[in-house]
Amino acid sequence: MPRPRRRVASAGIGAVTAGLLLASGAAFAAPEQEDSGDTGIAMGAYLDYGPEGVARIPQLSRWLGGREIRVGHTYLPGDRWSNIEGAPDFLEDWAAWRRGDPDRMFVLNVPMQERNESRVPDHQVAQLIRAGAQGYYDQHFKTLAQRLVDLGVPDTVIVLGWEMNGVTYTHRCAPDPENWKRYWRRIVTAMRSVPGQEFRFDFAPSRGTDAIGWDRCYPGDDVVDVIGMDSYDQAPGRTFDEMISQPYGLQDHVDFAKAHGKRISYPEWGLFRYGDNPEYMRRMLQWIDEHKPLYHTITDYCPHGVWQCAANPQSAKVFRDALTTLPRPVPTPAEPTPTPAEPKPSPDVPGPGPEPSPDTPKPSPDVPEPSPDPTTPRPPVNSTEWCLPLNFGDWLGQLLGKKSLCVKFDWTWPF
Repeated sequence: MPRPRRRVASAGIGAVTAGLLLASGAAFAAPEQEDSGDTGIAMGAYLDYGPEGVARIPQLSRWLGGREIRVGHTYLPGDRWSNIEGAPDFLEDWAAWRRGDPDRMFVLNVPMQERNESRVPDHQVAQLIRAGAQGYYDQHFKTLAQRLVDLGVPDTVIVLGWEMNGVTYTHRCAPDPENWKRYWRRIVTAMRSVPGQEFRFDFAPSRGTDAIGWDRCYPGDDVVDVIGMDSYDQAPGRTFDEMISQPYGLQDHVDFAKAHGKRISYPEWGLFRYGDNPEYMRRMLQWIDEHKPLYHTITDYCPHGVWQCAANPQSAKVFRDALTTLPRPVPTPAEPTPTPAEPKPSPDVPGPGPEPSPDTPKPSPDVPEPSPDPTTPRPPVNSTEWCLPLNFGDWLGQLLGKKSLCVKFDWTWPF
């Protein structure tokens, strides 16, 4: 692991210049190792884990003055293996969106274990890791791979076992790093064995050391295509310069990827502990501009986001000014676009965790999306409506004005 160098990202680039470069895409010639034909950094946002997330993509594009949103990003629920396999109907809307344009990219976070946010103790996690390393779960990942190929998205970017250096997820690495690496290799081998696949596997720790240095979990260049990092505006590091220079920080991430000949990514980034922070937003966009990741997706719900979070107006302005498409005319809608409701994330879609106290060396950036009180996360409410055709008769049907009876049920994850 290279030691951090104290360096300010894009020190000579002003916010306006960075915004113009980000918006135009002209300055973003793809590195030689990327042959996708991209002329700019692929940008997206996590907007919701289900069909609503797909529906919000064009709305975000309009908010950004017509800028193309090239990355669709969601998470497989990690409650049970049937969902990790990509349960029927869960991926169909995302696959249809991806197939709509060859320049789009579908990014899918895939848990490595069921009960992924059930606070499984370390000794049980170690047992599960060893079972995975021995091949007990290979078939689940082959099933997922086949489903993605059948849906016409064989080039999905798989963010496998994200934030593995943390302390919460059942797919965390620290209880048994050596077998964890073997388990990752088995999953990649299983998924690559499916004919027609073109998957890219993204190794994405959270910024900082956390429970274990993430280089100790790195499974090898032959089974990793992209080296990502989740980085929110929270400790470790109060200033952006500290986030760059800290051990296992932004600079170490870039240096590590370069040493291994890999593209970088930022699957999750956004605001968190320090409120509406336009300086963080400006510096993170400049960092992205300078280091040309394969893609980046801001986590766009409160408290992290900008479009779907009215609590961050200054940061939203910085983000919008930087990423609005300037060369093309901005469409004027017939009516103002209403501020969308805050999305309800899946129970397995993380936000960063609580900020550590000064005497706590291991922060927890991988807990579920926090409510205004981070200790009480809000589960999403899901609804299903069943309608049954019933013969009310002519007079009663006219009186009721309907010919069917509908019952609506609401529930929360997990069951």
